[in-house]
Amino acid sequence: MNYALHLLIYLSIYGIVAISLNIVSGYCGLLTMAHASYFAVGCYTYAVATTNLGLDFVPALVLSAGVASTMSLAISLPAWRLKGDSFILVSLAVQQILFSLCQNWTTPGAKPGTWANLTNGTFGIADIPKPTLFGMHLSDIGSIACLSIVMLATCLLLSRLLLLSPWARLLQSMRDDELASRGLGKNVRLAKVQAIAISCGMAALGGALYASYVNYIDPTVASLDESMLVLCMVLVGGSGNFRGPLVGAFVLIAIPEILRFVMIPDTVVSNLRLLIYGMVLILMMHFRPQGLAGTYRMD
Repeated sequence: MNYALHLLIYLSIYGIVAISLNIVSGYCGLLTMAHASYFAVGCYTYAVATTNLGLDFVPALVLSAGVASTMSLAISLPAWRLKGDSFILVSLAVQQILFSLCQNWTTPGAKPGTWANLTNGTFGIADIPKPTLFGMHLSDIGSIACLSIVMLATCLLLSRLLLLSPWARLLQSMRDDELASRGLGKNVRLAKVQAIAISCGMAALGGALYASYVNYIDPTVASLDESMLVLCMVLVGGSGNFRGPLVGAFVLIAIPEILRFVMIPDTVVSNLRLLIYGMVLILMMHFRPQGLAGTYRMD
């Protein structure tokens, strides 16, 4: 039972992050490789807020989303003039900068979480408190699973409301023909800033939930591999539609778990998982480029 709840928590966390990336990549058409770094911003902000500032779960959650949304300007401002390959390179640069900060913002002897040793380098931050809501300490896996489902449902509802609004149609028109949207008098620059800020803030919510559940974080949460994993979730499930990211998150989380029950040496499993990810992407791009949950194309 605990194993099933553990998978449910991970599905909720990565579902939130995949939904957030779908706002930018699926509806705006901006392919970003820096999403894991904003997931990490949520992790570290939550860790510092709870361990050093003494904040409870909800204030730390709001602070994590606010910091990530503010830092999203590092991507949204270049998006005013850059698109395509140029924007991807900028997002890769932001990814590497934030990863390097997580790995190197440390001073020997200083307390983790302080300004001199904010991330504690490669050692990471340990003993992150479990969530506390309305005076209740959520220490068991069942209560955290319920919290994660509530957060996923809230993010789904927020995403649904946003993507049914005229603002979402502006994003889609900007994705299909940005010049035409500008010609109609639409404020394309503001829409990009808003979409990226909402997306990064939502990714930080997933990061805060992850930190509260695992109770330990290190720079690997900001690695390029994590960004690639989330991007694969969106592409496999189907970008630009509501249910695609959840389907992709379920498939890519299920693959390594299925491999646990196959009699394969541990040294081979990690490489085999990457091989399967690559094969899945190739097959998807060839036979169903719109994703598993994408709408069928009329030929």
